[in-house]
Amino acid sequence: MSAYQHARYPGQLWKPDRCKVSINGMFHLPFRKMIDGISIRVTRFLWRNPVIVLSFVFCHFSFLAMDPEKSAGKSPSTGSVTDISTGENAIPVDPVFGQTKRGLSGRHVQLMALGGSIGTGLFVGIGGVLSTSGPLSLVLGYLFYCITFIWPCNLVVGEMATYLPIRGSIFEFAKRYVDEAFGFALGWTYFYTAAMLLCAELSAVATVISFWDSETNPAAWVALALAVMIVLNIIAVKWYGESEFVMASTKILLIVGLIALTFVTMVGGNPKHDAYGFRYWKNGNHIHAYWTDGALGNFLGWWRVVLYAAFSVAGPDLLALAAGEIQNPRRQIPRVAKRAFYRIAGFYVVGVFAVGILCSSHDQRLISALADGHSGAAASPWVIGIQNLGIEGLPSFINFLILLSAWSCGNAYLYAASRTLYSLALDGQAPQIFRKCTKSGVPLYTVAVPSLLGCLAFMVASSSSVEVFGWFVSLSTIGFVLTYTGYIVTFIGWYRALNAQGISRDTLPWKAPFMPYFAYWAIGTGCVTIFFSGWNTFKPFDVQGFITSYFGVAFSAFMYTLWKILKRTKAVNPAEADLVTGKAEVDEECRHWDENPGKERAEMTRMEKIWDSCW
Repeated sequence: MSAYQHARYPGQLWKPDRCKVSINGMFHLPFRKMIDGISIRVTRFLWRNPVIVLSFVFCHFSFLAMDPEKSAGKSPSTGSVTDISTGENAIPVDPVFGQTKRGLSGRHVQLMALGGSIGTGLFVGIGGVLSTSGPLSLVLGYLFYCITFIWPCNLVVGEMATYLPIRGSIFEFAKRYVDEAFGFALGWTYFYTAAMLLCAELSAVATVISFWDSETNPAAWVALALAVMIVLNIIAVKWYGESEFVMASTKILLIVGLIALTFVTMVGGNPKHDAYGFRYWKNGNHIHAYWTDGALGNFLGWWRVVLYAAFSVAGPDLLALAAGEIQNPRRQIPRVAKRAFYRIAGFYVVGVFAVGILCSSHDQRLISALADGHSGAAASPWVIGIQNLGIEGLPSFINFLILLSAWSCGNAYLYAASRTLYSLALDGQAPQIFRKCTKSGVPLYTVAVPSLLGCLAFMVASSSSVEVFGWFVSLSTIGFVLTYTGYIVTFIGWYRALNAQGISRDTLPWKAPFMPYFAYWAIGTGCVTIFFSGWNTFKPFDVQGFITSYFGVAFSAFMYTLWKILKRTKAVNPAEADLVTGKAEVDEECRHWDENPGKERAEMTRMEKIWDSCW
């Protein structure tokens, strides 16, 4: 008799024969016929709709995969778990809610921070800004945004998270170093941003698939993509990390392949033997005026690229969120932060430079595709440039890889939204039910909420998927800039607290370079970007564009004011800022990695070691 049976029937012997039920004995003939008819109809429906069957199969296997991770010992008095594989022997586990686990390795986070944010923006949407702004403005806009904003944001997140790699990290830091209301607003703003980007990538999936199939209702593809994302986010985080590692690697190989193809074909390595070089940069085609003529028009064309880069370039947020789930954090987080500049320059800046060489900004096929609202590879300047060179067979393959990019990016931001909500719950700024984790360390309820918000992407069933994608792009862009600016403001609070309490940054586990001057410059860049994000909605006034461009500002201000009024919080005095809570536990946890150097690498195969060395 099982434990369940004993609990269900206390004091009784389990007698299976008593529980046997005869269907024929329960129902008369008309009812049996009705049941048979329903069964036949359900079977036919599922046979004709394999998407639904696949969704159920994925969900079934996901729950089978949620096995508890074994621990070496458990203290009955404190509930703390000794996990020899992760070193989590100093962190008390909440006996009611549980907690997330450090299941992400260094290579997982390296690829998440770089490839997790690479979606359709770099492969498809970039055609719009190339056409309106020109190739030189494209390169200069990305270069400016990456160097003056994204790079310093990576550095400040790296310094703070290396010192205290706790669950909740950046939002907890904002609460400790700036103001509790500021941390509340920052966390909820990022949650909304990640949820909107999830919707954007789900609608992008429908857009990309319509390149092959324009007959099927796009809502079906949204449902399938969302189901797969949910599955990968409710299994143990280690397997989520592996899936994201594979998908991010695929995206990076795609962009590297496209860059290499550009530099080979530009010197004549193509079927037409056309050494076109910088042909598309000549005769005044390198910069286009936007909205007006002259120098102002050229500047506005460049500014349009900067705003688009704010949507398509990300990464610091995923690094901050993964800090509480990465193994050996004080070694791995600085590695990710220090290498951010080279990867940003190598993939984003060189990537946009290459696409401006490969495809003319005045290409009629590109302009027609944008005007007609074409999707996927049909509107990709990469594919159009390749087809112009007479290279056949690649469009469908590239469209498939673009599809993987959109799905992977959505998957990454479902993870981001769920962990943000979990962090807010830990701080008491969200309902406590969201602290609940499975035995494998997955906050299941926090995955459910952004998944439900992802259903907003079903609007593609009633509107153009390209139009819906544009709405979500605008909503998420301003949210990203607000969040990253908040990260850097938090660093200034951290910097002031260190000085006020007499702690030298030279004693920290890792110190970011060029600070605090780089941080102040980045705050200025962020504020200007926020203020002018919707400049083109004023003349003529576009209500829809204005709302989507500035909704994030209003939302963030509302959340800050709400918490300020409810809790009557005050700005944190730097001399009283909490720099130590949780540090002793993290120090003890990290000692495991110091005492077992190279353990993770020793368990890798030869190919895994080679691939890991690349990151």
